[in-house]
Amino acid sequence: MTSGLLPDLDTLRTREFPWEARGEAIHFDHASVGPLPQRARDAVDAFGVKRAEPHRLRAEDFNPILERARSLSAEMIGANASEIALTTNTSWGVNLAAYSLPLGPGDIVLGSEGEFPANVYPWMAAARARGFTFELLPLAGSATDEEAVLRRVEGDPRVKGVALSWVSFWSGARIDLSRIGTACRARGIWFAVDAIQGIGAARLDVRTMPVDMLACGAQKWLCSPWGSGFAYVREGLIASLEPPAAGWLAQASSGDFGAFLDYDPAWHMDARRFEVGTIPYQDIVGMNESLSLFLELGLEPVERHVRTLADRLVAWAEATPGIRLLTPADPAHRAGIVSVVTSDVHADSKQLHATQVTHSVREGAIRLAPSFHNTLDEVDRVIGALGR
Repeated sequence: MTSGLLPDLDTLRTREFPWEARGEAIHFDHASVGPLPQRARDAVDAFGVKRAEPHRLRAEDFNPILERARSLSAEMIGANASEIALTTNTSWGVNLAAYSLPLGPGDIVLGSEGEFPANVYPWMAAARARGFTFELLPLAGSATDEEAVLRRVEGDPRVKGVALSWVSFWSGARIDLSRIGTACRARGIWFAVDAIQGIGAARLDVRTMPVDMLACGAQKWLCSPWGSGFAYVREGLIASLEPPAAGWLAQASSGDFGAFLDYDPAWHMDARRFEVGTIPYQDIVGMNESLSLFLELGLEPVERHVRTLADRLVAWAEATPGIRLLTPADPAHRAGIVSVVTSDVHADSKQLHATQVTHSVREGAIRLAPSFHNTLDEVDRVIGALGR
């Protein structure tokens, strides 16, 4: 085994990604959508049979599935299950922060230019509705200007919130959550994080990272179905927040299905109060199996594996004339995304597609995003497809 890579990778690929093991394609596009491992496909298919023929459904096909999802999601980020609300996408988690945190007229929430729209539009809309100011700070090159954020956090008493992505969707630049979060926590400033482009490629432990709220869709790096995801709300914050939307299962009394008409609006005391309506069980079933795979492999080994692949791409980009590396070279400031600008992005992207390499073009750069089931041989084939 090459140092840094997961052991027995061939077996893993044959079992969970047989199409990849057969060489049908090279998937380097986890920043857009992750492939479903076979165990997730099988679980979704089996649940679909039950859903199609509802007499097959049993009690264990409902709440236990959701309870397992909260537990697995919590384990992925070092949280407690009580701090997890299941969501259908990242946007719901961002909206949750934008509409529930105690913000109002005179307050400023700092964001950054270069953010994915899901972490901008909800804040813009909430600012209009609630009267606070949402301000996007200029980038420092292709990354969030952390120094500018810290200057404002430390010197502007009007700043009451910071809303940033952990990893940039287009450049792959990763911010220092600990540094920014610590500065926010020391001043009573809320710190909300969009983590979809980081979790699954790099480790994040909310026990050591001062994050108040976090949103993560599971369809990208976590290789889960569309319609699955989770939000984290720090335990000490939950009871003080009013959910921005009311769900019929968000109340503490909702477990009694024999007394629907005894309307008691008291919320759950945990993050279930932020769940809205019926959760898509079939998607959560798939997410559970995918998260279980990550945890079986180990989050640290997965992170090392992804870093090893990214390191190879970075080294190639830095050493190759005509290639401009958009992603920070320092591993501490990136996760799984490696974005490069070539002399002819359109032609090079076309060549990658012709050789069955899935990838994306974002903001004028070729975005490569390999994950734990990819190999160094595939990295070299991608480099070869670029003709350099």
